[in-house]
Amino acid sequence: MSLHRRLTIASGAVLLSLAVAGCSGLGRTAVGTISYETGRELVVTVTSPSVKGCHRLAPTGVTRVENHSLLDIQMYRTRDCRGKDPIYVATNTSDQIAPGTLPWRSYSIIH
Repeated sequence: MSLHRRLTIASGAVLLSLAVAGCSGLGRTAVGTISYETGRELVVTVTSPSVKGCHRLAPTGVTRVENHSLLDIQMYRTRDCRGKDPIYVATNTSDQIAPGTLPWRSYSIIH
């Protein structure tokens, strides 16, 4: 095997290792958009949010959400993604609060 060919194979192996490590790193996102409507009828769109942690929403709360990301989300009525009865919103679906109920104040991504 020629030296040129060995160097090409070694370079390819290194690049492949870096690509795999980059895809499974800390920067993972829910590819796509999540849009929500505030109590003041303002629409906010978030593009590719991180899959880690709790995401706070508008201080006035959210009355409607559209999940156009590749992952499912859970909506919470608290600011810290805690509390009972979170609402599950599957990928490419939407949901809105029932009349007379508290707005959503945070969400987490299910991955």
